Amino acid sequence: MDLRTTYMNLQLKNPIVASASPLSREVANVRAMEDAGISAVVMYSLFEEQISHETAEVDHYLSQGTGSFAEALDFFPEPEMYHRGPDEYLEHIRRLKEAVDIPVIASLNGASPGGWTNYAQLMAEAGADALELNVYHIATDPTVSGAQVEQLYLDVLSEVKRLVNIPVAIKLSPFFSSMAGMAKQLDTAGADALVMFNRFYQPDFDLEELDVVSNVILSTPMAARLPLRWIAILHGRVSADLAATSGVHQAEDVIKMLMAGANVTMMCSSLLKNGIGHAWRVLEDMEAWLEEREYVSVSQLQGSMSQSSCSNPEAYERANYMRALNTFEM
Repeated sequence: MDLRTTYMNLQLKNPIVASASPLSREVANVRAMEDAGISAVVMYSLFEEQISHETAEVDHYLSQGTGSFAEALDFFPEPEMYHRGPDEYLEHIRRLKEAVDIPVIASLNGASPGGWTNYAQLMAEAGADALELNVYHIATDPTVSGAQVEQLYLDVLSEVKRLVNIPVAIKLSPFFSSMAGMAKQLDTAGADALVMFNRFYQPDFDLEELDVVSNVILSTPMAARLPLRWIAILHGRVSADLAATSGVHQAEDVIKMLMAGANVTMMCSSLLKNGIGHAWRVLEDMEAWLEEREYVSVSQLQGSMSQSSCSNPEAYERANYMRALNTFEM
């Protein structure tokens, strides 16, 4: 069975990639990922705040904003997390490249154009095979238009692409007024891949302490519905590769994302819940499913259920909304 796929011109042995998470902080964990069959790893993010501020300010922003970032900082042991700044991150890239043969994708997380993007070049020089750019911006200013928010993403992407020669993926939120239009703009601006989607970590209220708190709720398979839909819509309409993240837990989730048109599927919550070895079970189940249905390669699957290939393309759009409601039974 040929499970190989291509992502940002990286030749991968299968479509399962470990997404950015605390697991990548330890070399031993990344070795275990490689042994479990994972084909590439996205490192935990280096944040704009870590680059732009002194240590005391970093402590303040990270401790005050843990619910605002795309990755759950609550998973990090606090003292060590804060001490791992930009220099340590670059050294960690070097250590990982020496320790494993699978591609290592660095992750840079920011919310505004600025000098922090220069670290993209340093990550490339440290040996990163590619870069995942996580522009994590929540537009809370009512005077800022949707067009201005979109331009921020485009400006950051253009700046990073100017600085590096390695492939650049951009991790998106789903909250654009025209998701397809934004994807096309990023594609035109040179994104090598679109990663769908970021999950915004929402604050909660502690009714005992009467305080606003940040907590982490790991994804469930239901979360896959959103990226599944948009990957299926965008497949064949953009040149950038498509990566599915959020809700990928079992072989069935991987297969569905590939059928929608994803080049790779990214796992985080399922590895945190079930252990790194869970990836091996997913690969075994996936291979068994393919063999039972006489597929010979992953490439046969990719895009076969995308909107452009589907006999019922309106199922991805509003027409299916009425049908779903009218056919629901208690």
